[in-house]
Amino acid sequence: MTEIKRRGIVAEDLYKLKMVNDPQFAPNGESYVFVETEINKDKHDYNSHLYLGTLDGKVTQWTFGDVRDSSPRWSPNGDTIAFISNRSGKSQIYVMSANGGEPKQATYCVNGARNPIWSPDGSKILFVTSLDPEETITDKEKKKSDEDDKKLEPMVVDRIRYKSDAAGFLDNKSQHLGILHIATGEVEQLTSGAYDYAAGCWSPDGTSITFIADIDEDSDYNLVSDVFVMSLEDKRYQKITGSNGNFGNPSWSPDGKYIALIGHEKEFMGATLPKIWLYSVESGDLACLTVEWDVYVGDIVVGDFQLGGSNSGVIWNEDSRSFYFLMSNHGNTGVYYGSIDGEMYPSLFENQHVFALTVNNHKAVVGISKPTQPGDLYYLDLSNGELNQLTYVNAPFLQDVELSDAEPFTFKAPDGWDINGWVMKPFGYEKGKKYPTIIEVHGGPHAMYANTYFHEFQVLTGKGFVVVFTNPRGSHGYGQHFVDAVRGDYGNKDYLDVMAATDYAVENFDFVDETKLGVTGGSYGGFMTNWIVGHTNRFKAAVTQRSISNWLSFYGVSDIGFFFTEWELKGNLLEDAEKLWDHSPLKYVGNVETPLLILHGERDFRCPIEQAEQFYVALKHQKKITKFVRFPDANHELSRSGNPKLRLARLNHIKDWFVEYLTK
Repeated sequence: MTEIKRRGIVAEDLYKLKMVNDPQFAPNGESYVFVETEINKDKHDYNSHLYLGTLDGKVTQWTFGDVRDSSPRWSPNGDTIAFISNRSGKSQIYVMSANGGEPKQATYCVNGARNPIWSPDGSKILFVTSLDPEETITDKEKKKSDEDDKKLEPMVVDRIRYKSDAAGFLDNKSQHLGILHIATGEVEQLTSGAYDYAAGCWSPDGTSITFIADIDEDSDYNLVSDVFVMSLEDKRYQKITGSNGNFGNPSWSPDGKYIALIGHEKEFMGATLPKIWLYSVESGDLACLTVEWDVYVGDIVVGDFQLGGSNSGVIWNEDSRSFYFLMSNHGNTGVYYGSIDGEMYPSLFENQHVFALTVNNHKAVVGISKPTQPGDLYYLDLSNGELNQLTYVNAPFLQDVELSDAEPFTFKAPDGWDINGWVMKPFGYEKGKKYPTIIEVHGGPHAMYANTYFHEFQVLTGKGFVVVFTNPRGSHGYGQHFVDAVRGDYGNKDYLDVMAATDYAVENFDFVDETKLGVTGGSYGGFMTNWIVGHTNRFKAAVTQRSISNWLSFYGVSDIGFFFTEWELKGNLLEDAEKLWDHSPLKYVGNVETPLLILHGERDFRCPIEQAEQFYVALKHQKKITKFVRFPDANHELSRSGNPKLRLARLNHIKDWFVEYLTK
């Protein structure tokens, strides 16, 4: 039998890969619906469709066309699917029979609709829409000419949070709750005003809903999120959290006695571990179930492939005493079982990334990714732990390529802390040879590299590079003290962690060529790349992506700058300008000798492009080796969900820069 000769991954393979996500069990527990996404190469866009799967492995495509369908949700009786689609030109709610047929548009909201949540009796759907002060939920979609006319009007800003990296300029719009009445097609507006509301869940008897908001008159500055319960009879509501933290993902127990929440009280600001909380409907008491558990509840994995995480929160069992949820720890995410008595133990926790979860009567469908497995859905029998693969969306593609696995290692930081990392050997690896090596630094900094597929890493190993990636202090997954340790210390011990990882790789992996080292990272990883090249000439090439270079200007130009600098650097522009400058890579730009490629999106409001412009001009003015690549209409999410053509260009720019300066 002839052996298939496999090749290494290239950036263009992004067009061949498919992504699965958001599985949702049917009420009968025998079938499930999920979203499969692929890239439309001709239109440089994404197509997402709904698929129906059964637990014996059969899969049938349900929706078609050059559209993006998402958020499928079953009606309680299993007869109907509600989902979001942009097939009308704007994302609206559609419904279709579970027996098949054409989807029917159900909402015509002026700014679209999202997040459909069925009422327990199946007669209504709770949803979210955007409205400006002059609009109501009954206003219909506008013609394109009307929208173009509005673009010519000046935008008047009177609040500090007036833009968002995800949504762009907010233009005075607020997020509001509505209810769609299935029988009549009428929509009912539940909230109004200048506050933003997010949908939660229905009470089991259908008389109330939960929602998430900050409706304090000083909400523009508060940076908290509370959970509320609204009676649908009179629209009165009560707050069940204390306006002292960030809470969300409310989930009502089937017996109506409890509401589970995910959140924290901001003890360590943005570095605080989210925990599971339990609200007693009868007594009004709110208690933390995982107060002593030093882990991250949820999925905090950073990657560049999976789209549209399901964000499942707590999923109750029928006994109203136990539940399932996702948890991230030491570079992995898994499924955990919990109870109102405080029991917490793993149902599925291995060296992998569980990125999606749906549960029905102790049966689960989970999305799983590994470094050599882009992602598929699996059936998990929670009663015995048996795991069976359901989808094989990338099987044909994987037959032709050779992926590099990620081998874990642990090393000591200079102060003795244990730090986890991984090394990936290059395609065509030959024992005894040395290879140019690239150190990758993740963003956040409060995120977590993990045992998951990372396309950028595979492109680099496919071109003959070793890739080393680690979780330095500041990363999630290693407890509260570890994740908080970077705050107020950017560029100090976190920098030493990255350099210690480099030392370990050179000393312990004989295939690493210490004379040909590169470094790259995005966001905080971009900050760290800028910092590294200003403090050492050890690296022969570097690529900084969507970076921070100047905390002084970041304070005023980022959509989060005015509070992020206080949270993370423990200083602000008004009182600690010198501290902000001391932590700014721009201060040390005169030391840079490493050839540096600068990549940045034009529409990045999280780390605005002026951060890159300052660093580039300062380097160019000194006639240092540098190049600046600007990506049109791209925001901070370019590498993960941006325009596919630009994602491809980004990967090739990174690869070509390292080829030029590390292999010649």
